[in-house]
Amino acid sequence: MAPVTTIETITISRPLKVIAFICGCFASILLIMGLASTEWLLADRYRQGLFLYCVEKNSSNVPFVPENGERATEGCHRIDWNIQGYTVVAAAFCAISFLVDLFATILTALGLRCRDPNRKYKYYRTAVYVMALSLVAVLVALVIYPVCFAQIMEKSQRPVWEFGWAYGVTWGASIFLFGGVILLLCDKESEELYYKERTITYAESNNKV
Repeated sequence: MAPVTTIETITISRPLKVIAFICGCFASILLIMGLASTEWLLADRYRQGLFLYCVEKNSSNVPFVPENGERATEGCHRIDWNIQGYTVVAAAFCAISFLVDLFATILTALGLRCRDPNRKYKYYRTAVYVMALSLVAVLVALVIYPVCFAQIMEKSQRPVWEFGWAYGVTWGASIFLFGGVILLLCDKESEELYYKERTITYAESNNKV
């Protein structure tokens, strides 16, 4: 009888990295919802997003007054960037945040699939920096939008307004991004094993059937 050694390689998937990947996916979905929605700010039969504002029938509470003094007509209209140019800036930062987060999520997925320890660590390390950049971009948009709108509200005769669900959804995206960054930082792959080997030794029988 001759001993036979079998080496079994077991790949270990880090739970925190998987959760970070999920956080990146949810953040991307929420950012798309925020960009597409027209409910960042709400007033009486009025809603406003990053690109459009919509006025419903018999609305008497338009939160801003156009320079020409004309009352906004019923329906959805493109925001006058001469009056509310900050919405374009906020939209640009949200779009940048979405694209950067998408890239960070792809890097995290590549890290999860990669078998080479060195490349895996590089993927995760790069994903941390990229996702942090996405977080900063969306926070800038979330701060710019209400601050600049408040300046317009000071000149408005109808100061009654509130934040819509899309603004809250974008804050939700920032929370997911923050969680993804923390999870990628906490689970340090450089200090842990990526795989382990199991050696099985057994006796090979010379009996033949």
